[in-house]
Amino acid sequence: MNNEQKDLVEILKQDYQRFPDNQTFEIYAEDVYFKDPLNEFRGVKKYREMIGFLSSFFSKIKMEVHNITQEGTKIQTEWTLNMNSPLPWKPLISIPGWSELEISEDNLVASHIDYWHISPWNVLSQNFTVRRQRSIF
Repeated sequence: MNNEQKDLVEILKQDYQRFPDNQTFEIYAEDVYFKDPLNEFRGVKKYREMIGFLSSFFSKIKMEVHNITQEGTKIQTEWTLNMNSPLPWKPLISIPGWSELEISEDNLVASHIDYWHISPWNVLSQNFTVRRQRSIF
């Protein structure tokens, strides 16, 4: 399958379902630009390393995808990333956000920018927040 035949939206849907395992790094340009509230870098190698760090540091990682849309050379995804922090009490970290991906002429992801609906401080504070289960009574 050549790059022109790849359905990037379908590949992204599949990648998100198994995130962070078995990601399709071949859909990213070699010098892909990545940015999120904590990181900024270029290169698919660094992107792969960041995903590897997540999977080795956090546990029970689940990416819930709420929406994926494509308009021309832009793909936008809405998601919530859930994972357990490595602290002894294994707190749940939940990051709602969205990604904006820019697609190059050769049908590769040239830019991947993540935005969070909450601040990095809010994410950090989730390590120390007790979450109570809701009672139905």
